[in-house]
Amino acid sequence: MSVEEVKNYLARWGRQNDVIESSHSTATVAEAAAALGVEEAHIAKSISLRNRDEVFVVVCAGTAKIDNRKYKETFGIKPKMLRPEEAFEKTGHMVGGICPFALLPWVKVYLDESLRRFSTVFPAFPRLCRRLSPPVARPTRL
Repeated sequence: MSVEEVKNYLARWGRQNDVIESSHSTATVAEAAAALGVEEAHIAKSISLRNRDEVFVVVCAGTAKIDNRKYKETFGIKPKMLRPEEAFEKTGHMVGGICPFALLPWVKVYLDESLRRFSTVFPAFPRLCRRLSPPVARPTRL
């Protein structure tokens, strides 16, 4: 997925100007935080997972980890990350570039409650970030 495709996706809601482009990579939490001059926790990292035949992305604070027990309680199965070779086919993004925007239509996005403590977070994509206020809806703690 290209930067232009993500911008086009965000344009549907008039949010294409929220994109912050960097000359440095923002593919990892550490790189994105350094490029933006924010703490790593403010980077919204996207983790691509599969649950039987379903593929989804969990977005959580950059320093958060998925609690396997809580995940299993929520989804009824142990978490399984997508393998790098299947990520593009299943999400439309390559590993290191998975973001919660412009995903393939069948991919669900879950927001972890670790995002709730921030008024602003930055979902990262290689060389691209977006300022985002987490929704008021109640995210799930994983």
